[in-house]
Amino acid sequence: MPLDADRDVPGLIVKFGDYPLHHGGVGAIRSLGRMGVPMYAITEDAYTPAASSRYLKRAFVWPTTGAEEPDHLVEGLLRIGRRIGRPTVLIPTDEEAAVLIAEHQDALGDRFLFPRVDPALPRRLASKQGLHELCAEHGIPSPAAAFPQSYDDIADFAGKARFPIVAKNREAFVRRSRPAVNGTTKIATREGLLALARDWGTRPGVILQEYLPREDAEDWIVHAYADADANPLALFTGVKVRSWPPHAGMTANAYVVDNPELADLAARFVKQIGFSGVIDLDLRFDRRDGRYKLLDFNPRMGAQFRLFESESGVDVVRAMHLDLTGRRVPEGEQRAGQRYVVENIDLPALLAYRRSGYTTPHAPGRPSGTELAWLAGDDPLPFVTMLARLVRPGAKHLYELRRTNRRGSGTSTN
Repeated sequence: MPLDADRDVPGLIVKFGDYPLHHGGVGAIRSLGRMGVPMYAITEDAYTPAASSRYLKRAFVWPTTGAEEPDHLVEGLLRIGRRIGRPTVLIPTDEEAAVLIAEHQDALGDRFLFPRVDPALPRRLASKQGLHELCAEHGIPSPAAAFPQSYDDIADFAGKARFPIVAKNREAFVRRSRPAVNGTTKIATREGLLALARDWGTRPGVILQEYLPREDAEDWIVHAYADADANPLALFTGVKVRSWPPHAGMTANAYVVDNPELADLAARFVKQIGFSGVIDLDLRFDRRDGRYKLLDFNPRMGAQFRLFESESGVDVVRAMHLDLTGRRVPEGEQRAGQRYVVENIDLPALLAYRRSGYTTPHAPGRPSGTELAWLAGDDPLPFVTMLARLVRPGAKHLYELRRTNRRGSGTSTN
């Protein structure tokens, strides 16, 4: 049965920073566009995969870094809202956008629709330290962690820690302006940690976290949409088979797997903290103690959200649009066994995982269906655009290399 979407209320993909190959934004454009909802998107340029989707009514080209002053970003959003000319559902695809919307609800509320939440909560959830403290407050397992305030703190930690450990940027926003590490970084030795820490300055913006050995762990994901009373109207669980970079990066291959224990844990935590909106959770099951440990709570749509759809045709983005426009969100079980593949990163991930021998016991032997991140029969251009943007830097590099080799070998055209 078709979902009863309000086609008079558009959606706007909100993203800050330079990451044009974002399949999550394309997925949201397609998901709502297929329901007849007019879709708009903020893009880095006019030639991103999102801008090429047949379901996009207009791309607003607005290059940003994510480090701009909030007032500048709010005014830019309002300017786009005036161009659209009617109330529009905001769909943030990164932490910076989610936090900006929450902290400027009054300024944005007259022109846009979005879940209302405690203005301070998304920033706290996006912070590694804030999330760790919330987990401790509410009895949610998470990896042991330290939050050094100086190089001396790191040296003390290094003398007591059990290596390897993991280092992450403490705040989501510092990763764009002053990153200490390039994403999740595994550090094998005390000497390696101290060497890295010399470049982190007098106030290192990092979290040093317990490393959960991959041979004793399994990666799980939860996506959900919670209403104004923090009740999940859609909640899905799945297992991550591969990521890129391996074991630490973006989901490359995943399956929908029913996990009532994990669903109950996620729903309880969302209710306890009073969160409203779309969420993307990363958890690691630690076989050593039999507990699911929360690694990340992303207060926005996850890039792989299209892995999950209920038997009623609801995903988390559709649930949000239906709820914010006063429509009923139909109930329905998740489609267990469904697979999600991100074509441009799953091949290198597959090769890396085969070399390591890592497997995911809970992954079904055969998928009930497959959702591709980029390729869609009814919307092929984002896939083509993605390939072009991937190939162009490589082709340019090969061309320059060939020219250099020709000059070096003294080849003459005379």
